[in-house]
Amino acid sequence: MFNRISNRLFLTLLILLLALSSLYISMVIYSAPLFLQELNQQLNLNLAENIVSEKKLIIDKKINHKAMKTVLNGMMLVNPGIEIYITDQQGKLLAYSAPKGVVKRESISIEPVKKFFQTNRRLPILGDDPRSHETNKVFSAAPIKSNNQLDGYLYIVLGGQTYDSIVNILESNYMLRSWISAIVISVLIASLIGYLLFRYITRRVFVLSEAMDKFKKTDFTQSVVLPERFDGRKGDEIDYLGSTFHQMSERIIQQVKLLQHNDSSRRELIANVSHDLRTPLASLQGYLETLLLKNNSLTNIEIQEYIQTAYEQSKRLQKLISELFELARLENQDANLNFETFSMSELAHDVSHKFKLNAKSKNIILKTQIPARPVFVSGDIGLIQRVLENLIDNAIKYTPAGGEVEIALNIGEQAISTVIRDSGLGMTEEDTQQIFERFYRVEKHRNEDGSGLGLAIVKRIMQLHNTSISVLSTPDKGTIFSFNLPQSII
Repeated sequence: MFNRISNRLFLTLLILLLALSSLYISMVIYSAPLFLQELNQQLNLNLAENIVSEKKLIIDKKINHKAMKTVLNGMMLVNPGIEIYITDQQGKLLAYSAPKGVVKRESISIEPVKKFFQTNRRLPILGDDPRSHETNKVFSAAPIKSNNQLDGYLYIVLGGQTYDSIVNILESNYMLRSWISAIVISVLIASLIGYLLFRYITRRVFVLSEAMDKFKKTDFTQSVVLPERFDGRKGDEIDYLGSTFHQMSERIIQQVKLLQHNDSSRRELIANVSHDLRTPLASLQGYLETLLLKNNSLTNIEIQEYIQTAYEQSKRLQKLISELFELARLENQDANLNFETFSMSELAHDVSHKFKLNAKSKNIILKTQIPARPVFVSGDIGLIQRVLENLIDNAIKYTPAGGEVEIALNIGEQAISTVIRDSGLGMTEEDTQQIFERFYRVEKHRNEDGSGLGLAIVKRIMQLHNTSISVLSTPDKGTIFSFNLPQSII
């Protein structure tokens, strides 16, 4: 029952209300007697003085019992709880209105009486209760004088046995009972309203908790539907929490899909690497074993051919491993680029010149359309050179004899576009969408000598330069690769 936050909040509120109401009732019960005593003493403040001024209670040092009886009869009609005592100057009881046997004291303390006569007195002032050695009660007092001589004191106990206990006060005080009833009813109403308010306020937390539980049960792979108020609009902390959870869940789903894709790519990468490494290694091992086993029976020409073939396979293996390391270095998040301003036209001239002999040996025309004046761009010159080398090498490799490969620079307002165009076999649209994936090679080019990593390296280098490379290709007509770099002015 108390797993829900609204129930916990309600329980906390209920405990707090009960504690406060108990404290308040205790304060009321504690302060009620003091209040009643003060009120009683305040209302009867001059009672003893008025009686003394009207009746001579002591005549010739003797108690005037007739006057005292008259006073007592009058007081019984007004307030039966009043008790009248006459004391001497030291507080010794001389006469009283109480029945015989109920008075326990022979004298009372005069100090409270003197305090009662002070002008700066603070009510209530409690004096000795002649009926008990333990209790004190509010009183009214007045000096009894004759011929300006102090004969004693009139000491009137207000309330008497009617207010001897808190239970009697509660039973006899309607206002006090009303206060306590009002407090109890207020606690019940506040508890009910608090419970409803907590349920209303925390219902969004409950909805959000259910959504999180559903998201967990989907193994963090499927989106959960949240109320519209969790769409990121301005709201309170719960709305912000819901919006954040929605964004976080979408991000987690993307990350899970990316991890699954990366895992699939990793498995594919391992399979491709194993396949591509196995071929040159098997060939290299086969030719070396042949040389070891049949060295005496092979002619010098055969030995030379075997060694040359093993050497070519070792070069192919070295290239594959080198490109794997290069791609891994480029895909590292901490890959450092050395950006600088350089002449793209000079770099394109140098790289194209490097491939002229290779193109000529395959009867391929290598053309350039490069501006005569220097064209400057910003980038890592070493990596951009690698891009040009990979693209031109691919273009020559997949262009048949008699074809053409062209390198062109197009000057724009803010960027320089580099274009490598060939008249090779081309690719389908499906191939162009996957050509930049690692180890992907067009089916009809599977037998060509290549690692399938060159274009993946090119794509990553372009990403590090905050740009991209595009490809257009038509089967049997050729392919065009192009990329842009920001133009720099020196």
